[in-house]
Amino acid sequence: MKRNENLIYGVRSVIETIQSGKHLEKIFIQKNVKGELVKELLAMIKEFSIPFSKVPVEKINRLTTKNHQGVIAFVSPVQYHSLEHVLPSVFEQGENPLFLILDRITDVRNFGAIARAAECMGVHSIVIPIKNGAQINADAIKTSAGALNYIPVCRELSLAGAIKYLKESGLKVVACSDHSKKNIDQSDFTSPLAIIMGSEEEGISQECLDLSDEQIIIPMTGHIASLNVSAASSIVLYEVSRQRNQIN
Repeated sequence: MKRNENLIYGVRSVIETIQSGKHLEKIFIQKNVKGELVKELLAMIKEFSIPFSKVPVEKINRLTTKNHQGVIAFVSPVQYHSLEHVLPSVFEQGENPLFLILDRITDVRNFGAIARAAECMGVHSIVIPIKNGAQINADAIKTSAGALNYIPVCRELSLAGAIKYLKESGLKVVACSDHSKKNIDQSDFTSPLAIIMGSEEEGISQECLDLSDEQIIIPMTGHIASLNVSAASSIVLYEVSRQRNQIN
């Protein structure tokens, strides 16, 4: 069994890790496991909005042969940030906000590649959901070429709530959708902005689309009908950078 140094096991160990301030990527709890410590852990999971799954003991045993007591967790290689803290700091620094919202993008390498482009193109933060998002692990860090060590990632309980907050704070929210008829160069990206990108399989959820101020599409002339989401993100972010550099 390959050793995973980010894996911790045992109910008390997981609780103490949370109390220490470290961020957990995910917790796996054995189905039907009980006890006062487990109740305490579940309360902390709810308080800190930590992703978790209840799974058969066989899944946990495949991850470790140690005395796990029905609970294992993975420590995140990055510290997550709060959107309510990141956005005000951008305004306070006198910068023009640029946020990237990733909806239902679960592939780790795609996520890492997007983070690399985002850091290069001046994105202030990547916003992801607690559920249905890519796991930030060693592969994600490597694919990002270390960008995830520099760009803040905000992990939100509700993407819809995050979008509403950004709009209320004065940001224009633009969704990149195959169903739009408006090309990316026809949209104004010079104001405070949040871009939504969706998965290649499912696209952007209808809820997020409905909340967006505008929908755009990347025009293509080749035979292939769609782009990899990391490539599409790079193109959109370049257009944002191009427009903003023209007015500086």
